[in-house]
Amino acid sequence: MVRLTVDLIAKSSNLKPRKEETIAQCLKKITHVNFSDRNIDSIDDLSLCKNLSVLYLYDNRISAITNLNYSTNLTHLYLQNNCISCIENLRSLKRLEKLYLGGNYIAVVEGLEGLEELRELHVESQRLPLGEKLLFDPRTLRSLAKSLSILNISNNNIDDIKDLEMLENLNHLIAVDNQLVHVKDLELLLKKLMKLWKMDLNGNPVCLKPKYRDKLILMSKSLEFLDGKEIKNLERQFLMNWKASKDAKKVSKKRSSKNEDRSDSYISNFETIHHIVPVYYPQVGKPKVVFFSDAQRYLASANPSSECSQEDKTKITEDMGNMSLKESESLVTKSDIHEPHLRNPKVKEHLSEEKESVQPGVI
Repeated sequence: MVRLTVDLIAKSSNLKPRKEETIAQCLKKITHVNFSDRNIDSIDDLSLCKNLSVLYLYDNRISAITNLNYSTNLTHLYLQNNCISCIENLRSLKRLEKLYLGGNYIAVVEGLEGLEELRELHVESQRLPLGEKLLFDPRTLRSLAKSLSILNISNNNIDDIKDLEMLENLNHLIAVDNQLVHVKDLELLLKKLMKLWKMDLNGNPVCLKPKYRDKLILMSKSLEFLDGKEIKNLERQFLMNWKASKDAKKVSKKRSSKNEDRSDSYISNFETIHHIVPVYYPQVGKPKVVFFSDAQRYLASANPSSECSQEDKTKITEDMGNMSLKESESLVTKSDIHEPHLRNPKVKEHLSEEKESVQPGVI
């Protein structure tokens, strides 16, 4: 077991105290400590290193974050590739700007409340049990909403990142090799992250979706790099023009459809109240069917949008029935009736009686 102590730091730093200067005074001057890949498994009290700002402890065997409470001047902390399973004991590091925790056993991003200066958080490639994914504590995300600008969550089996929408100042998101599937979810996220200018999603199933790149470029005006490829102004302008043309066609088609519906509705209403009345007269040959042109002109001139009551419809029907008799008389010409029938007084009288008995039918 190797424990990181101030004595170990003093020996490794080759400190040479000046005359009448103590080891404690020398430790106070130290700003950078690098103990990477030194089989360190725990951290001792480093409070004597009051001006320590950068601490490199990656590629070790550290299982818990401890004894950093008094290192309040830390701005950079490198703890990747250790055995850490929980983010803890960091809330007193008010000046911390960059935190590297990739390659550990962390299942939940938590315990970072109060770190108002944290700009970068790297939690990629956590060694999680099969089937599990990295989760985010909403309290931590809310706490980092104003400060965090770079977030690396790659290779963590993540299939949903909608919770990240509260990180309003995020400008670089690295989420490669995850399980993101839906373009719509990314569009909603980009709609919220107005300052995001760089996003890397290579290795996600969503990258294989049709027009994936085009849709994300259209959704975000701030995005300048997507999956390592620059978004040029010409590309964005072309896509914007294409979308505008497509939207215009949709609007035109919708208006045309509405006009057709109105026309169909008018014709339907017209046919509902338009009556064709067959009127039969005894004559030689086939009966004559009379269409009321006057009624057609009346109905065509009426307002199709106005509503007719049942009483109005009944009155129209009666008027048309009366009209049928008058108009049919004018339509029956002498050529339609053979003269020999009219010359016989008995036949003439019989025809007159039968004519009076026939009533016009309404269909």
